[in-house]
Amino acid sequence: MTTPARSPFVTPEMLRGVAVAALGGVVLALTGAFQTHHAPLWLRLAYWIFVMITGGVWAHLVSRPVERRIDMYERPWLMVAALTALITLPMTAWVWAVTGPVLHGHMMPVEALPHLFVPVLTVTAAFSALNVFLGRGKPVQTHAGPVDAGPARFLDRLPPKLRGARLIAVQAEDHYLRLHTDRGSDLILMRLSDAVAELEGLEGAQTHRSWWVARDAVRDVDRGDGRASLTLDGPLIAPVSRRHAKALRAAGWW
Repeated sequence: MTTPARSPFVTPEMLRGVAVAALGGVVLALTGAFQTHHAPLWLRLAYWIFVMITGGVWAHLVSRPVERRIDMYERPWLMVAALTALITLPMTAWVWAVTGPVLHGHMMPVEALPHLFVPVLTVTAAFSALNVFLGRGKPVQTHAGPVDAGPARFLDRLPPKLRGARLIAVQAEDHYLRLHTDRGSDLILMRLSDAVAELEGLEGAQTHRSWWVARDAVRDVDRGDGRASLTLDGPLIAPVSRRHAKALRAAGWW
């Protein structure tokens, strides 16, 4: 029986971002940041944790389309800048709407909006950088298990028409994964990070934020123009990001 994939919205990255935001809210409350020290501690905690968690959820929603256009492994600071730009203005309006009723008992005048922009920009930039660099992690390699260990769990997810096929590569396409096999390809609803965890038991590696490749499917390596790509059975061409290339070279892929 196929194990259901996780929700595309509630992801480990989202949970990590919300946890980081909540901890940041505690720190901001304890320090009375941005002139909130006049409020009682319990109120500061409620205010900052609420604002930071809602900001973390909004940041997660914004990050999803950005990640499809910017590789955070190769251009992390561009990713930080893009997230900061997209998050700051809406969060400034949100902070303005929340701060008055919670901390002052009445709505703040519209003229206060510009004064909130710099504090929100500062917090947004700091937490965007923290989440981007925490999220980069390390390139993941999977390894063949013992002979008597049985097949990798991920093979149970192959659609019926591909059951028993040799897996060549897994390619992320939005919320879906395209499974490339020696019998053709098909799509399943799943995240690549979840798939890589279940691919343990097969010798392979993540070569790019959107690709996992079986090692025995590699037929050639092209290292032109400063970037590498792998020619696979099929034939398929799998990209290799600069960051993943370093780990693959160290592991003897080429």
